[in-house]
Amino acid sequence: EVQLVESGGGSVQPGGSLRLSCAASGFAFDGYAMNWVRQAPGKGLEWLSGINWDGGSTNYADSVKARFTISRDNAKNTLYLQMNSLKSEDTAVYYCTKGPNRSTYYFQDYWGQGTQVTVSS
Repeated sequence: EVQLVESGGGSVQPGGSLRLSCAASGFAFDGYAMNWVRQAPGKGLEWLSGINWDGGSTNYADSVKARFTISRDNAKNTLYLQMNSLKSEDTAVYYCTKGPNRSTYYFQDYWGQGTQVTVSS
């Protein structure tokens, strides 16, 4: 059974930083691309970032480019999202998602339960 468990969310002031983690199990983590997706209150889903199977290729939405960094540790079956210079508009539930194959991110077939990030002064 595929399981994706996010952690690291919380409350932070504008300009602060957080690092999200996603522990993966139930599949060959190093064989799949992974993504981060978020949903802000009252809004739709927004794809944020994707990474291929070995971390050699990444991509970002314009809204988070240069502020967020996606990475993975295949030895630990863990995906990360380092979030810097956080803004109030980054307030959302953040989801870790699994891609359909080793190189295709942006699309996803499994989702975690999400972790709340709140940016407020």
